[in-house]
This record gives sequence, structure tokens and C-alpha cells, in this order.
Amino acid sequence: MKSVNSLKVFIGGQWRESSDGARFDTVNPYTNLAWASIPRCMHSDVDLAVEAAHDAMLNSDWTDITASARGALLHKLGDIIAANAEQLAEVEVSDNGKLITEMLAQMRYLPQWFYYYGGMADKIQGAVIPVDKPDNFNFTLHEPLGVIAAILPWNSPLLLLAFKMAPALAAGNTMVVKPSEYTSSSTLKLAELVEEAGFPPGVFNVVTGTGNTVGARLVEHPKVAKIAFTGGDAGGRAVYQAAAKHIKPVTLELGGKSPNIVFEDANFDNAIKGVISGIFAATGQTCLAGSRLLLQRSIHDEFVDALVAFAKTARMGNPMSSDTQVGPITTPVQYEKILHYISVAKDDGAHLALGGAAVQSPQCGDSPWFIEPTIFTQVNNHMRIAQEEVFGPVLAIIPFDDEEEAIAIANDIDFGLAAGVWTESIKRALKVSSAIRAGTVWVNTYRAMSYMSPFGGYKKSGVGRENGIDAMYEYLQTKSVWISTADDVPNPFVMR
Repeated sequence: MKSVNSLKVFIGGQWRESSDGARFDTVNPYTNLAWASIPRCMHSDVDLAVEAAHDAMLNSDWTDITASARGALLHKLGDIIAANAEQLAEVEVSDNGKLITEMLAQMRYLPQWFYYYGGMADKIQGAVIPVDKPDNFNFTLHEPLGVIAAILPWNSPLLLLAFKMAPALAAGNTMVVKPSEYTSSSTLKLAELVEEAGFPPGVFNVVTGTGNTVGARLVEHPKVAKIAFTGGDAGGRAVYQAAAKHIKPVTLELGGKSPNIVFEDANFDNAIKGVISGIFAATGQTCLAGSRLLLQRSIHDEFVDALVAFAKTARMGNPMSSDTQVGPITTPVQYEKILHYISVAKDDGAHLALGGAAVQSPQCGDSPWFIEPTIFTQVNNHMRIAQEEVFGPVLAIIPFDDEEEAIAIANDIDFGLAAGVWTESIKRALKVSSAIRAGTVWVNTYRAMSYMSPFGGYKKSGVGRENGIDAMYEYLQTKSVWISTADDVPNPFVMR
């Protein structure tokens, strides 16, 4: 079937085909039809994009403008994104099958990243250091790194791009972006808005294609100064290893197997909603999913009964419909992976309390990629379903007796991206949140996020931080400048 939209890549301020004209189709997960045609870029296209970004770093149109002017460009882009939020949301849903309600909320919130970092662009200051060396004046500068390669996942490409793009450009860098081959359309649409905002050619570039070709070439390219990657831990490990060969800094936001801990003193109804939000929102296809429910044994049975009853009411269907609550799995590969983990959990002795099967029904349209919200009980923390990231609507429930056991189970994992704590005790909230080894801990809420607050992982969940002031410094390097005020140069054979 002929694709509806034939898109081009954005390199050096120009819209181009791939070097050999090759293309691939993007399939809408709900209709199961190809809806966009995307260029399949090669190494030569990546090289062209990196050269364009590198040239822009040497071009006075970008490097000579003031930090305030950079901030004004980002603010203008934020305004343009706000005006196009609905269209961007519809593209995201067509690409990845996430709910229009969530994508609209994300796209309407997205401009805040560009306003925030646009305002921060001229607030990054060096320091005068009162060094202990007589007749010397010392100060520091914060300078851009150069060309930033951003490699994106398929679950929330524009939001996760904003995490990288806004601080990187505010700091004065240039960018080459590689979206997932499953969800390239929205990033290409954003490139149209960047062009409309008036960024100089080469400051922002988009190349599309596979990770093995486009992503690998970006990571190893000698003129790429830094890699900002969001994806699975296996992909992150490969990026980290390749970047290390070239002594290249990285920001990695990787997987999670986050504990959502419910204590017996929690507000029962709110905790139920928080657990549902943590695992079944976004069809569980989010790195920060609360995929392990740690449940105090004294309320275990009552809580599970209420949780299962609530989860049964989830409405599956067309993600473009405002009343749909669970959409399709985004890719066939992910669909098979989730079903595989459900099978593994059964084989390992976990009890299936809800779901566990593929769904084909009229409300699910022509999509073969729906999976029921699934809940397993009688799980111990050593099972694969408790240790490995499923990235789907599958919840593993693990009982515990007291705070110490809950903390031990929560930390007995290779990941450390996020966690939830449900309790009415402020003492317990502070103690447990302090003890959990995770980059984000929510107390009596889940999935809250802001451009103002740093986000990132402990352990195998990542390196570095996105969002907040911390993110600006991920895209800057510090220079120390020494100026001698002495009349004579001292002994040249002695270190000063």
C-alpha cells in the first residue's frame, strides 16, 4: 500500500533524500497500515549532517550571536511548538500508538523546555577564583562542547528530544538527531518548526534510519563531541563502549525496573490509582514504569483484589479516541517480547491474576498488537519478571513485611531509575526515599515530571542528568584561565 506522507531528512538547513534514495515505511500501530515513508540514511548522510553541524559551530551566524539571542530563538521555537501542539500530538499517536490525551498533554507542555532553557542561556556564569598563587588572576568560562548527537527511542520521541535539545542549544552547541526508525515522523515535523523559528542552517539536523547504520556512525564520528542517548540498557551499553573508544562524553537514560512501594498506612484509593498510573498508563511502554509493586503483606490480599477490579475497567481501543485508556504496543518486536516475558513468568511459578493474553476485538481495530493489562502475584524478586525490563503493561507484585525488607527488595536490582513510596508517615517517607538507590523517588504520586527537576538513573539506568539546571552543565565544558600580573617571569624550571 502506498504511504500517505513521503518525508525528507533535514541536513544543513535543506530537505534532502537519502544519498541512495532508499526508504522505509512507518506503520501506524492501531491501523496496521503504512502511513509515512522515511529516508533510510547511510553513512554518507550521517557524515554530511555532522559536517553541517560542525560547520555551524564555526559559523558566525551561530557562534557570534549573544547568549541572550540564543535564548530568544529558543523562546520563539517554544511559541511555534505551542501553536502546533495538536498536529505534533497527532503525528506522535500515528507513529507510536500512545494515547492522544497523553500526547496532547506532552505537546502542550513541551514549549516549557524551550522557555526555561531559553531563559537560562545567558545565566551560565563563570567565576573568579581567589587562587593561592601571588600575582595571578584566575577565572573560569563555560563553553559549548561542539556537535551533539542525540539518539532517541520510540516511546516519547519529542519529549525526550526536548530533554536534550533545549539545554544543548541554549549552551551554544549544534545537533544531529537520529530518531527511532519506528517513530521518525514527529522529529522531522519538529525540524520544520526549527526552520520556521530561524535557527541558522546546520544548527539542527535530522538523519533517519537504523541504529546499526546511522546510530553507530554518529557515535563513532570524530567530529561528534558528545552522545545523548535514551533507550534500552543493551543499546546504552553499546553506545557507552563505542564512545569510550573515542574518549567521548555521554548522557545515557536507560531502562528501569522501578519499585512502587505501598505501605499499610497508605491512602488506599490513592495508592491504587498510583499503581495503575505507574504500570498501565502509556501501555507500560515507559522507562520509569512502576513495574514492581512492593506490597506490605498485611494489606496484600485486599489491595490485590481492588487493584485487579480497577484494572479490569481499563478501556482498550483507538488511541486517537479521548476515552481510550490503553492503546496498542508500538512495535511487533516489542509485542513479541512482552508475550515472551508473560510466558517466562508463568513458567517461573508466578500466579496470573489478570490478563496475560493478546487481544483482538472490534474496539482494537485492525491492530494485531494489543495486550491485556497483566498482573502477576506470588512473585519473588529473583524471578526474571522482577529483574528484567518488560516495557509493557505487565505488573509483578512482591509482598514484604516491614520497611527494611521493602528497602532491601527495592534496591536488589541492577536498575535505579525511579521508585514510588505510598505512606501517610512523613518519617517513613523521608527514611525510605533516602534509602532507595534511584534517581527519582515519588512519594504519594507517580510519573510527575518537570523541566525544572533533574531526571536520570543510578546503576545501569544511566549516566548523567537531564532537565533542571544540572542538564545545562552536561552540554558545557569548563575552561580555567590564568593571567599573570607579575613584572618578571620566575624560574622557568619550577612549577608555579
